[in-house]
Amino acid sequence: MLKKIKSLFIVEEEDKSPKPKNKVNQPTPTSNTKSTPSKTFTTPAATGGKATKKFTDVLLNALEENNIDGFDYMEYKRSLESLKKMSMDEGTRYQSAFAMAQTMGVSAPDLINSTQHYINVLVQEEKKFQQAVSNQQSSQIKAKEEEIKNLGATIKSKEEQIKQLQIQIDQHKKDMEKMQSSISGEAAKIQATKSNFLASYQLLLSQIQADHENMKKYLK
Repeated sequence: MLKKIKSLFIVEEEDKSPKPKNKVNQPTPTSNTKSTPSKTFTTPAATGGKATKKFTDVLLNALEENNIDGFDYMEYKRSLESLKKMSMDEGTRYQSAFAMAQTMGVSAPDLINSTQHYINVLVQEEKKFQQAVSNQQSSQIKAKEEEIKNLGATIKSKEEQIKQLQIQIDQHKKDMEKMQSSISGEAAKIQATKSNFLASYQLLLSQIQADHENMKKYLK
């Protein structure tokens, strides 16, 4: 069934010019039907996108599933396509297809109004697609944006921690320099004290030793 409905709307690779031209120039019923898919598919002229087989098949399936019983736009479209094989101008082709419809008891307003049903089907498909896109944005893009925001806050916090740590490191270095200078001064004082003690020790020791020797010499 999809292949049949595809033949009404899709231009095959080997048929490059006649069908696109006819579809673009078709009057209100076909023109309306095409307008909604081009909006849904985001054509290159509108957004830089292009109609793809994947999405086109989805929309065509939706049209087929919602095909109204009896003779309506879809059957009229088939008649139009079959008349393309005959040599006749566009207006005559539309009128001839309508003549077939009249034999089924279908009026022009019936046919024209039935196109709105299929437009509505496509519009509903677009709404479902837009909702799916919105859900994807919420679950993926917005979630990642929130994660980026959180990471930004974490980075800022850690940068502040690094800044505070650098301040502490600089202070520790200054304290080390002060301590090193203090150590040098204390070491000099200690060495001076040691030297003075030893000098005093040697002075007194030498005197006592001299007295010791003299006492052994003179006190017999």
